[in-house]
Amino acid sequence: MAVYKLSALAAMLGLTIRGGQGADPDITGINTLDDAVPGEVSFLANPKYVHKLASTRATAVIVSPEHADQVSCALVSPTPYQDFGRALALFAVRQGSFSGVSEQAFIHPDARLGKDVTVYPFVYIGPEAHIGDGSTLFPGVYVGEHCQIGARCTLYPNAVLMAGTILGDGCVLHPGVVLGAEGFGFTRTPAGIQKIPQTGSVRLGDRVEVGANSAIDRAVLARTEVGDDTKIDNLVQLGHNVTVGRECFIVSQVGVAGSTHIGNGCTFAGQVGIAGHLHIGDNVTLGPQSGVAQDIPSDTVMGGSPAVPQGTYMRTLALMPRFPELFKRLSRVEKLLEQLAGTKPAD
Repeated sequence: MAVYKLSALAAMLGLTIRGGQGADPDITGINTLDDAVPGEVSFLANPKYVHKLASTRATAVIVSPEHADQVSCALVSPTPYQDFGRALALFAVRQGSFSGVSEQAFIHPDARLGKDVTVYPFVYIGPEAHIGDGSTLFPGVYVGEHCQIGARCTLYPNAVLMAGTILGDGCVLHPGVVLGAEGFGFTRTPAGIQKIPQTGSVRLGDRVEVGANSAIDRAVLARTEVGDDTKIDNLVQLGHNVTVGRECFIVSQVGVAGSTHIGNGCTFAGQVGIAGHLHIGDNVTLGPQSGVAQDIPSDTVMGGSPAVPQGTYMRTLALMPRFPELFKRLSRVEKLLEQLAGTKPAD
């Protein structure tokens, strides 16, 4: 278990200590304002919880300058949430305890493993696969033929890489991820449904993270691609020939149909659905459950289904509870107009 002096922790994070009466206690972990005990550091990132500063038992709290005087010992930060994340990484317990290459794994003689690779029991690595230096493959991982895995990648239990899949450096695949399964390629013919072979591959850039039970399908031809530093949540589906740019956030249960292009820096909230063969520009934000059936230009925020500009969507939401009342009022106005026009006798 990691233990740091408070002064050492502050120095590593580049933060200033305010208060604390000159003490330099040991810090053993990070916790919430409610649950922290002496010896732990907490944080305040959302002002709605500022009232909890008075009662927290944390030895120190990572706070912005305006809240530093509300705790007995503050680690003053311009970005408390980011520095909380950096502090948490110092105390995080590493998953897994095995090292080396297990004799219970199957590694094809034509596969190549780099330096300091860890292969847990019951891993399958196929012919002509290449595993980069320092990568870790947990139990149940399947690596098909001709796959390439970069350096320092982590593949958690039961991740699957079908043939020809390529990972850049520093990628993380959480349990149950499937990369390179066949895309949904079928067409109706007079003789019945015809399968369209999916002969391409999947390529992830550097430092891509894919959440549990997500699937990225292989392309019909060429590649399905995800750019550097993009982060994908659990239960996401990317169809064949989809391309996703750099530094995107794709939240849980998003579905993107085939051959859609997504730019850099996009954020898609939960359950967004995007039709196929569309072009989504850079820095596009889509609210929860947005349904997208048309191209979206860069630097756009949209919501709703079908998706509309965010301002229109929010006004519609505000009006929605009044729709029954407005409908009744409209009906009365129509009746009054009919009476005035003499087209209907008065009741």
